[in-house]
Amino acid sequence: MAQLSELKHILKSHKLSVTDCRLAVLGYMTGLNRTISLSDLEREFDKFDRVTLYRTIKLFAENGLIHKILSDSGYATYGVSRATCAPDESNHDHMHFKCTACGKMECLELHVPTVEVPGYLINNADVTLSGVCKICLP
Repeated sequence: MAQLSELKHILKSHKLSVTDCRLAVLGYMTGLNRTISLSDLEREFDKFDRVTLYRTIKLFAENGLIHKILSDSGYATYGVSRATCAPDESNHDHMHFKCTACGKMECLELHVPTVEVPGYLINNADVTLSGVCKICLP
């Protein structure tokens, strides 16, 4: 998990007010090597209500701190952007991996290849690989 001063710097650099909830959620998320859902956050932070957590996640996503990943079941999970210190450089062109054994979704340091399709303007590319993660692998 990042230091308190670093978390405050990240929030301020994204022009966000520093609140207890934002510090707690950002600190928790930066310490993970996987994506999380709103339900995960609710279980972790019972001192904050669901609406506050939802607004925090929504605000983080709108400001490039995190990115939203839709699972194959239709539920959203969220991962920390790799460029959390530079709001103008948040780039989510990386792949994700979902373990079919434990269900864990994680961000991979592999870039999505640039694809050009004649007659189409591509704004976003999501690539999710699935299989068995290194923890579940026998």
